[in-house]
Amino acid sequence: MSSIASGTVSTTRSTLCFRKIPKSATVLSMLHRSSSSSPRMLLLLSSSSANSAKLLNSNNGLLISSSPKPFRPVMQWQDVTVKMVVDAPASVAYKLYADREMFPKWMPFLSSVEAMEGSPDLSRYLVKLESFGQNIEYHFLAKNLQPIPDRKIHWRSIEGFENRGSVRFFPRGPSSCLVEISFSYEVPNAFAPVAFAMKPFMEKIIRGGLERFAAFVKTI
Repeated sequence: MSSIASGTVSTTRSTLCFRKIPKSATVLSMLHRSSSSSPRMLLLLSSSSANSAKLLNSNNGLLISSSPKPFRPVMQWQDVTVKMVVDAPASVAYKLYADREMFPKWMPFLSSVEAMEGSPDLSRYLVKLESFGQNIEYHFLAKNLQPIPDRKIHWRSIEGFENRGSVRFFPRGPSSCLVEISFSYEVPNAFAPVAFAMKPFMEKIIRGGLERFAAFVKTI
């Protein structure tokens, strides 16, 4: 853009005037107070950076710098829900899921889950898997939220990979129950270009984990 169009914006106390000037000039505009005794303010645009503006008080030389906030892209969240009937009472299924360190037995993409010593409501997860032609490794620290015995466990991450989720257990008779996993996560920057493919991928691995759980629970 070679120049800035002329125009004025009036207020009850002052008028901001814009004059058409060459791109190479550093002075963009001059702010005049309605009173001739008030100081004039020069709005300067640094020729070395088009993203920072400076206000210079021409009377006392006071320099006020205003820099824009760093750009932060809006991250995309996705939600996945998978459910399945398993051949185990709700109390048994709940007890297994409540022991988070057992997750890797039926969720192979979880390399490890460790309860934090001295903080039983915190667990550290290490995720390792291969997908989209990459070896993926993420870790996160999650807070285990207040459970509902035999009905629900849930968590939210407080460090690392942003996610939250729950596992619910619905009795379907004396020896079976419906297990429902709800998982919400922030798409990592590395996968932003393929975000459209990430949800079905997550559904697939969570469903696979639930199928393994259904098989595992029959062995105990």
